[in-house]
Amino acid sequence: PEWDTVTPEAKNLINQMLTINPAKRITADQALKHPWVCQRSTVASMVHRQETVECLRKFNARRKLKGAILTTLLVTRNFSGCKTVLNKKSDGVKKRKSSSSVCLMGSTESCNNAEEEEMKACKQEIIKMTEQLIEAINNGDFEAYTKICDPGLTSFEPEALGNLVEGMDFHKFYFENLLSKNSKPVHTTILNPHVHLIGEDAACIAYIRLTQYIDGQGRPRSCQSEETRVWHRRDAKWLNVHFHCSGAPATPLQ
Repeated sequence: PEWDTVTPEAKNLINQMLTINPAKRITADQALKHPWVCQRSTVASMVHRQETVECLRKFNARRKLKGAILTTLLVTRNFSGCKTVLNKKSDGVKKRKSSSSVCLMGSTESCNNAEEEEMKACKQEIIKMTEQLIEAINNGDFEAYTKICDPGLTSFEPEALGNLVEGMDFHKFYFENLLSKNSKPVHTTILNPHVHLIGEDAACIAYIRLTQYIDGQGRPRSCQSEETRVWHRRDAKWLNVHFHCSGAPATPLQ
């Protein structure tokens, strides 16, 4: 093999440069002071190694090709938003399949970071939609409320006395007879929201809803309820399909 004909000094320099431990690896300054570099006339071999030159050219070409492939993968992945691949099981439950398996070594960390950012953005979107829904309730805006909720919305809430309510008629009663007629300020704060992503098109959020309002005597009051809402994305739009409320009534009787 050609490696057997390489001078000991050259082998020594190469081995020091290829040391895995950075602390033990030779520095650029030390490499320039190595005998094979600074004493070429007496140490370096005068044999022209055409085969070595060709091997180096091929290695450099492969290195450039690998770099181009990695760059293309990263750009393509980031452009597509690092969408998670989902496989539907027979029972309808979607199984998350990590798309990082398509990443080559060197781009895995970037892919994971992109996926984490996508998940954070999705969770923030769920929190924002929940805030919009509660704002519609506070404003007594039934039309805005129906645009955010699924027509077959199901719910458990104190007003229903422990019964499962389905549809919008039950909620419409409160909008028409209480919420839309309220002229006093209402302020709601969502505390400790926790979002769980259930596949690509479903999510669940749990939070504490703290409501401030003015009672019939003009005194400021507060009430608290614990709520859980299930969201489903259809045609690129999130809809509230179910919620569970416990504690004080979600709609204070002012």
